[in-house]
Amino acid sequence: MRGRDVFVAGGGNSAGQAALHLAKWAKNVTMLVRAPSLAASMSDYLIRQIVAAANIEVCYRVQVTGGTGTRTGHLQSLLLQDSASGARRTVAADALFVLIGAQPRTEWLGAAIARDRWGFIVTGPDLPASAHARGAAGRPPLPLETSLPGVFAAGDVRRGSVKRVASAVGEGAATIPLVHRYLARATAAPAAAGQQHRRRQARPQPGLTRRPDDLAHAHRAQRDRQPTG
Repeated sequence: MRGRDVFVAGGGNSAGQAALHLAKWAKNVTMLVRAPSLAASMSDYLIRQIVAAANIEVCYRVQVTGGTGTRTGHLQSLLLQDSASGARRTVAADALFVLIGAQPRTEWLGAAIARDRWGFIVTGPDLPASAHARGAAGRPPLPLETSLPGVFAAGDVRRGSVKRVASAVGEGAATIPLVHRYLARATAAPAAAGQQHRRRQARPQPGLTRRPDDLAHAHRAQRDRQPTG
């Protein structure tokens, strides 16, 4: 990207970080933002750095509606539309980076895993009481545990995650001891149930317990019934 005209579509932190990184090499970096400002979608420290960068320009209320390229597959121009007036203009462009959010691919999980309306997996305390199989698990969900006991989610696919690589790695590492805790409980539950069953079997059954004097009386009665020589 050295010495080229680069465009970044998006107004969030990821777009701001990408613009600052690209500005180290590109001749010009233009951010294309659909909103009227960055204040609602970007951290203040990033906004200050972008404003201070001499080769970063921010265009508000604009979206990409088309583009052209060369026969070799390289971007040549972008067609931009002003969302307020509808006016369009063509600008020369060497590269376009699109950072407008993420769409989770979680349809394959089925109905057993609770998700929000955008498809992100709901975990831990964010799960409604009706979503987690508390009857089967006998407990509230663990942190990062999904609505299906024993299944955990970490990283960008999880609802409420920070959407950063470092955060995803941290959540993945935090899941390991949670899995160990779940397996320990799952292993201990059948053992405890077996012990309780054995204790019930060892208890005297009502109506079957005989006192020593009853046994002696039965023995004498049996002896008296035996024929004598």
